[in-house]
Amino acid sequence: MRVTTFGESHGDGVGVVIDGCPSRISLSPEDFVHDMARRSPGRSSFDTLRKEENRVEILSGIFEGLTTGAPITLFIKNRDTDSRPYEILRRLFRPGHAEYTYFKKYGHFDFRGGGRYSARETAARVAAGVVAGKILEPLGVKVTAFTLELGAVRAESINLDLVEKDPFFCPDPSASKRMVETISKVKKEGDSVGGIVEVRVTGCPAGLGEPVFDKLDADLAKAIMSVGAVKGVEIGAGFGAARLRGSENNDPITPDGFQTNRSGGILGGISNGDEIILRAAMKPIPSISREQDTVDREGRVAKLKLTGRFDTSAIPRVIPVIEAMVKIVLADHYLRSRTMT
Repeated sequence: MRVTTFGESHGDGVGVVIDGCPSRISLSPEDFVHDMARRSPGRSSFDTLRKEENRVEILSGIFEGLTTGAPITLFIKNRDTDSRPYEILRRLFRPGHAEYTYFKKYGHFDFRGGGRYSARETAARVAAGVVAGKILEPLGVKVTAFTLELGAVRAESINLDLVEKDPFFCPDPSASKRMVETISKVKKEGDSVGGIVEVRVTGCPAGLGEPVFDKLDADLAKAIMSVGAVKGVEIGAGFGAARLRGSENNDPITPDGFQTNRSGGILGGISNGDEIILRAAMKPIPSISREQDTVDREGRVAKLKLTGRFDTSAIPRVIPVIEAMVKIVLADHYLRSRTMT
């Protein structure tokens, strides 16, 4: 299963081509509405004011409501762009953003709204995740991402039934209230915050993944690290495993399964049938209204003060994006596994 996105933030739109999807899977534009709405701004007052309809158009690969096995092309039109605040980026680089490296690599690129490296690109990933979810659905696989930490406020209790009802997709109501207080203060100061997203996968069968280069955990880490603003991924005990002894870190095996799950549901790069648990560390969004030190394209010292429509944090809008990337990887490995039986 190959997924290729295209388009820029302030271009005509963004889209995705999905190759390798099996035939005879039911798919219609209505299937995308729920997940695209979860990624759209508006869950909280800390989201960007940019309002996009995010309606998914199916351009190919579907006939009479079913996939045909041909490449599926999905398109999401941009309808609310305002490039004026970005003109300053024609000559200056945003600290912490990708303009500097894109300039060094390409020399010429679309800087409007972040262009190709904008978070707008992730709308196409969410659409692809819907298709991947259709492949996983008959297996009973469920992927749930939530906000574990935001602005140094961490959820202390985990109730997954509360995630969808919370504006930050937080499983702890008390922590969610403190997140609101923290992010309100940060927004008034013209700044931004990062956080940690946790993902839990239930119903994943044992045996998905490859033993060496295409380990399931390696592919999950790569997929999630490909999302802008992600700076770290850990699976199971993660970095905490470095502080444990083998007798503490090993998951005892019984006839009924594993007693603990420090492995995060993956052993030797292959799923073991237990719950898959992983976490992604999100950096603070670099587009802030506070004045920052930078340089121009000639390397001369400059000051940058941005105006425009920016999120205060990548969370919560990144939640469905992370879920989509996990679904895409799992669907790919499931389809691989079918060729071995």
